[in-house]
Amino acid sequence: MSEVELARSLEGGFVSRHAEVGGVRLHYVEGGNGDPLLLLGGWPQTWWQFHKIMPALAEHFRVVAVDLRGMGGSGKPAGGYDKKAMAADIRGLVGHLGHDAVHIAGHDIGGMVAYAFAANHPEMTRRVALLDIAPPDDRFFGYSLLPVPGRHQVDGDIHAGPGRFLWWFAFNQVPDLPERLLTGRVRLLIDWMIDYLAVDPAAITDHDRDVYARAYSSDEAIRAGNAWYRALAQDIADGKTYAPLTAPVLALGGGEGTRAILEPVLASRATDLEIVEVPGSGHYIPEEQPEAVVGHFVRFFRDRPHDVALSGAVSR
Repeated sequence: MSEVELARSLEGGFVSRHAEVGGVRLHYVEGGNGDPLLLLGGWPQTWWQFHKIMPALAEHFRVVAVDLRGMGGSGKPAGGYDKKAMAADIRGLVGHLGHDAVHIAGHDIGGMVAYAFAANHPEMTRRVALLDIAPPDDRFFGYSLLPVPGRHQVDGDIHAGPGRFLWWFAFNQVPDLPERLLTGRVRLLIDWMIDYLAVDPAAITDHDRDVYARAYSSDEAIRAGNAWYRALAQDIADGKTYAPLTAPVLALGGGEGTRAILEPVLASRATDLEIVEVPGSGHYIPEEQPEAVVGHFVRFFRDRPHDVALSGAVSR
């Protein structure tokens, strides 16, 4: 199915569109009515990762699911993959859509961009949701290149460890090699990532995986996705210059351990922060637990009184 057909397959009057902003062509899918809510996805996925929640959200919001610079139907220029530059892309899109300010939610790489958007464009940010991600900081430099026994692996099995071995953060730093290895067979990587990081891998169907595999099938798409990771050192440096976010922040994490992972990073970066564990989910929360995500988004973006401020980090 084409992007146009995928958009039309969703209830809510969704349409596939493109916009030229800041020298890059962005693809987005838009539908529904209400306050604008932008959804930003992650690697190795596209806007389609939100397809389970978009129809229900469209009953409350004007939903705009965006392919970031380098993703899916969007342009894949040579540079500009630091999250501050990608946030400027989103600022341009918001202006193109005619909005003064928006709610914004991001998963994975998209969460890093949502955070950078709120930090650099607070006047355009109403509320922010981060899904299973925290802003890059110096902790990223401490990720182990070997799976630590008892944490990332048990008796040599990385699937048996309680923690996740983030080998792809290093793999995506290597110039040229990922394109040579993955072009034409990226579905192997996508299947492995989903099966490793999802509590219920079946929640992401063969059709969904085919959509993502098509999006990353070319060497330029693989190169662009790698570039999001190669820019992390710049993202970490940029993050040190940001003031704490003043917009309310909701952080959703996949299951147990969410607070322990997210609070140390986010507590000092947001003045109004809520941290929520989503039971029964791994990394791919919008696909694994869509009803829970819709419930939290409606509560946070629509129903929560504007004058409510949380003191510090709260776990629910």
